[in-house]
Amino acid sequence: MRVLLENLTKRFASRTEKGRDVIAVNNFCFEIPDGQLVGLLGPSGCGKSTTLNLISGLETPSEGRILFGDQDVTRLPPEERGVGLVFQNYALYPHLTVEENIIFPLQNLKGKQKMTKEAMHEKALEAARLVQIDPLMERKPKELSGGQQQRVAIARALVKIPNVLLLDEPLSNLDARLRLQTREELRRIQRDTGVTTIFVTHDQEEAMSISDLIIVMKDGVVNQIGKPQEVYDDPVNLFVAQFLGTPAINVLEGELRGGRLFIGEEAVLDMPGKADGPVWVGIRPEGFLLDENGPFTCALDRVEVMGRDVSVVCTHGKMTGRNIRAIIPSEDRNSIRGETVRFRLKPAKVHVFDRESEARR
Repeated sequence: MRVLLENLTKRFASRTEKGRDVIAVNNFCFEIPDGQLVGLLGPSGCGKSTTLNLISGLETPSEGRILFGDQDVTRLPPEERGVGLVFQNYALYPHLTVEENIIFPLQNLKGKQKMTKEAMHEKALEAARLVQIDPLMERKPKELSGGQQQRVAIARALVKIPNVLLLDEPLSNLDARLRLQTREELRRIQRDTGVTTIFVTHDQEEAMSISDLIIVMKDGVVNQIGKPQEVYDDPVNLFVAQFLGTPAINVLEGELRGGRLFIGEEAVLDMPGKADGPVWVGIRPEGFLLDENGPFTCALDRVEVMGRDVSVVCTHGKMTGRNIRAIIPSEDRNSIRGETVRFRLKPAKVHVFDRESEARR
């Protein structure tokens, strides 16, 4: 099911007479292709959950339209939109079994959609098999692990074969290993069903690993939309560059002068065709190459061994963060000597941003 958002805006009235309204979502325009998994990504308070609530019908937009296919669903109640919802806290009924929790949405069907007990059982079993919890149908939620409870919630959302599946930070209550396993399962389930899925998270690694497209939001405004790797490689502004990537991008004060990029007094990279002026310089951690004759010199702080790779932690007078992290292959570790370290920079991993607007140059 294609989902079209046209100039979607949501304002919340101020709680004081003289206060300003809060714009949680500001003029959101995007078409979510049929059968795709789209990650809504951004920091807390950026408007991603509000956007999901608008799509589901739990909130009513102040302006704009929402279309499922060719149908305008902007004013339809949630139960008439054909959406499946999975929340952060699972929201399972503790007194019901797994099967009864999954069946619950089917029991509310009326008219021609009303189902027999046998048909509901078959549907529930089919959904349980999809998420691989069919051996657990007689258990109560308290007898399940966090990951199993999350699968029950997903099965319950899928049992009615929704037009759109909406996931609001569904993995945030799981431990790190279980999150990794469950997000892989989510991707498998989405591919098996082909249902259009919108996935809200503040975890950029999570969104990038399973999404066909990601939408990066800040303060209710869409900053960038694209395939995860494309957004990572070509951020449109400093916010997007800093939000995506682990470890985070290194940001330093720099200057473009005569087609060359200077950090301090060192000309670290040729950048022909770019206008002169002060810039923010973003260097991805993987953008450093150890070179004893390299143009970029840093003061060595420490070396952190991470198995396959090594993190060289260093400092520089023009950095904006606490330190600079450079990721290098572990076999290069022995070539680090003394109190300073010198690098060459990979051009594709270096981005420059306007000092005022923070837009990509």
